[in-house]
Amino acid sequence: MLGRTANDLYWLSRYIERAENMARLLEVGYRIVLLPREGQGFHEEWRSTLESAGCLQGYVQRHGELVSQNVIDYMLFDTSNPSSVASCLASARRNGRAQRTALTREMWESLNGAWLEFSAIKPSSVTSNSLPELLDWVRSRSALYRGALLNTILRNDTYYFSQVGTFIERADSTARILDVKYYHLLPSSEMIGSDKDNYQWAALLRSVSAHRSYRWVFKDHYRPLKIADFMILNRQMPRSLRYSYDELTFALRDLAVYYGTRHDCHTTAEATRDLLLEADIQKIFQSGLHEFVQDFIARNNKLGTEISAAYHFID
Repeated sequence: MLGRTANDLYWLSRYIERAENMARLLEVGYRIVLLPREGQGFHEEWRSTLESAGCLQGYVQRHGELVSQNVIDYMLFDTSNPSSVASCLASARRNGRAQRTALTREMWESLNGAWLEFSAIKPSSVTSNSLPELLDWVRSRSALYRGALLNTILRNDTYYFSQVGTFIERADSTARILDVKYYHLLPSSEMIGSDKDNYQWAALLRSVSAHRSYRWVFKDHYRPLKIADFMILNRQMPRSLRYSYDELTFALRDLAVYYGTRHDCHTTAEATRDLLLEADIQKIFQSGLHEFVQDFIARNNKLGTEISAAYHFID
């Protein structure tokens, strides 16, 4: 496969996953902002949301003050923000159109349809009441594309590069959600166990669609240690770091078999997966959750660079 084709397929999947993650983050931030509070506490929630999405600096440069409607517009519709839902869907469609013959009809129709429908939405029409419905729509269109891919594509290099793109993006998103939400929303001692504290942890789990599954696994109240364990080390939770790296290493292994060659990226992915396999959540908290997650993000970024070099991505 040509480097440009591999690049387009890899980033197509990353853009679709990123659009969904932006919708998830925006919903969580919006839910938390709606909580009763004194003063201007919502500013920190929006700051946390933008930072988690990697959009804080761009937003501040464009808008300055944190205003709810501006944050929503910037994360959903602003094409000057390369991570907005509008930018992600447009970039995904552009990559898909460039590699149209590599996609199945179902994949292309779901991708093109999502872009057309979203492009027809007027930002001024999105009110507080309609925002949750729009965010549900974004997630459902991502799921539709993902379902089309999983159910119609041949298990060849097109599939493998798509899988790699999906799960390297998902791992990055989950790590950032966990780090920023934990780091900024960690309550003061008098807040621990309060309704607000519990709501924030519930919002954290909702951002990775793990609110109900957490209860199935632990049958317990929200505990920071258990939530971190669930999001980092649980191999059954499809947005955990462990699950993402299971899927990443499988896809890279299949690429190595398909092409008959291993690269540095294979070693890096396997080493990071081994780290997650051997990790203990108690030791992670003792040594510092923030430090662990920052190290993971650096490893994940290094892997992305190595994949690009190994398969001669041309942007």
